[in-house]
Formats: sequence, C-alpha cells, structure tokens
Amino acid sequence: MYFEDDLLPLSGLQHLLFCERQWALIHIEQQWEENRLTQEGRVLHEHVHESGTEARPGIVVARGLRIHSLRLGLSGETDVVEFRQTPPGTANAIHLEGRAGLWTPFPVEYKRGRPKSDQWDEVQLCAQALCLEETFGVAINSGALFYGKNRRRTQVPFDAQLRSRTEALAVRMHELYAARATPRAIYAPKCENCSLIERCMPALGKKHDSVAAYLAGVLRDTVPDPET
Repeated sequence: MYFEDDLLPLSGLQHLLFCERQWALIHIEQQWEENRLTQEGRVLHEHVHESGTEARPGIVVARGLRIHSLRLGLSGETDVVEFRQTPPGTANAIHLEGRAGLWTPFPVEYKRGRPKSDQWDEVQLCAQALCLEETFGVAINSGALFYGKNRRRTQVPFDAQLRSRTEALAVRMHELYAARATPRAIYAPKCENCSLIERCMPALGKKHDSVAAYLAGVLRDTVPDPET
C-alpha cells in the first residue's frame, strides 16, 4: 500500500513497457520532446477531454476523471468512462449520485494510430480499470480502445494475464523510480518512432555493442588458448 505522495503517473506504464530507458528519461530526468506522433496523440486526447460529461438513455459518459490506486501506487486521468445502466440485481454495479438505478463502469481509451503488436495500450487501459475497481469497489471485466486510424473500438477483456502483467509493471516502475537510475541505451527498430531518439541516442549504444563484439572477436582469434 502506498501513500498519496508516492503515487506515480499511470501513463508511465505504457512508456515503461515500450522502453525502460524512455520511461526513465521522461519520469526521472524530466526530459520530453514531441514529434508528429506525440502531437497527434496529444491533440486527440485534448479533443476528447474538452467534450465534458454527457448523458443518453441508459448511459452516462464521463470524461477526464481523476483516478488513483493506493494499492498499485498509481494516479492518472481517464479519457472516457461510460457508466452503463444495468438491470436491478446486476453484480458489479454501482449507484450514481442523482441518478436512479444501477450502473457499471466501462473505461475507453483513445489512441491516434492502430492496434499495437505488444500490450502497451492494453496495460494502460487495464491500469485505469484497476484504479476504478479500487474506487468503486466493483470488478470491471472489460473496456475498449478506440483507434483513430480505423475509427473503431477494440474490446479489451481484463483477464488474469493482463491484470498480472499490469500489476508487475507497476511494481517495476516503483523499483526503478526508487533506484533513480536511467538504463543505458539499447537500439531497436522501434527507436525510430520515439520522440526522444535525439536525447536518448540509441545509435551510440548500437555502435558500442558493435565495437565490443568486434573486439571480442579479435581477442578470441588472436589470444592463444592456454590449453593448446
């Protein structure tokens, strides 16, 4: 259990899963640069949050809710939480102030691109659900990711595997924050889309690894084996 002063940004889970060095540059060294991808993402989130709360028959849409989890040590802000009216007696439903009936929370996160190969987006959404579960005292079985490229929702079940991975990443994030150490740069193809590539300079790490491998090969070929 964490205190409120110990809470770390929930959004950092996505950075951490993408690259531990990127996370450290942003959340420990307080470095940030924007590129086209981050600008498009920021504009999309700002547009979503500006719309405010709305109600339609059977659904209340809340935007920009502040959330936190003392169990995981996370805090953040949702894009959208849909509260869907459910029949009387429905499990995992809550009362909403000023509204009759029972309602179930359903988080929705907006993303600029397309579904990713890894669970970067799913982990962030699951962390939001875990915060909402702690706040409302109910289990949330699923949420959705809305991708701007295809203008469609992708349903995300919060199964045991995703929950476990999200919780493990929260623990890892607090470990790294406590250590205050930035991991060294390791180049990967995904680095080309990172807005911090000029600050991170992963190509130097790639070059270093190449030189180290070259020197290791030279030494292996030139130093005689003591047993021969």
